[in-house]
Amino acid sequence: MFSSAHNTSSGFWDDFFANDSERLKRDYPSIQEIVMTSKEFLYRQGECCEYVFWIKSGIVKLSHLTLEGSEITTALLKHGDMAGNLAGVAQFPMENTAQPIGTVGFYRMTYNEFKNLLSRHAELAWYAFATTQTRKQQLERKLRTILTQPVEIRLASMLLDLAGMFGIRCTHGYALEIHLTQQDVADLIGASRSVVSTVLNDFRSRGMLDYTRNQICIYDEALTDFCSTQ
Repeated sequence: MFSSAHNTSSGFWDDFFANDSERLKRDYPSIQEIVMTSKEFLYRQGECCEYVFWIKSGIVKLSHLTLEGSEITTALLKHGDMAGNLAGVAQFPMENTAQPIGTVGFYRMTYNEFKNLLSRHAELAWYAFATTQTRKQQLERKLRTILTQPVEIRLASMLLDLAGMFGIRCTHGYALEIHLTQQDVADLIGASRSVVSTVLNDFRSRGMLDYTRNQICIYDEALTDFCSTQ
């Protein structure tokens, strides 16, 4: 689920860009507000990227192409998250591909100007740190879950996280109106697609979720109860 720090930082960035957009564009000429669709890419694996991206709206999928040629979904980024060249190494190739799921709006600026922006605005730097720390904690929790929990718990925990990140409240819990394949979900929890398909069907038969081709309805109370009793 979202932490309060992440919600606060996202709102702060929204206000910061909205209130000072014209001045920021004068002081930092590389800043651009961009909209992309799922057929485009923020950057591709193997490319050198000089930009930092701050997501204003929508969802960005990070994926990695293995040596065997398989594409693995590694993370989903949302409003308030950052991506791109956050290390500032201009000639270092990106280790993943960033692609919108649906339509995504974001701000893009060069790393050097992003660094200068943070150095001049201490409060903005703090919120950038808080956002990065929240994401780090999520990745650590995900790794612990993959290493220590069975697939059923990993899948239930991931569905609850997705509900908190992208869900819309509905009668039974949360409607998850983002297009994720079963392979995407399997990649996110470190399992095979066939196993995830079996567990999803089991969860549906036990009344913990329902899904169609385009939507998953997550019964969060039932999934939370399931996790607590395992």
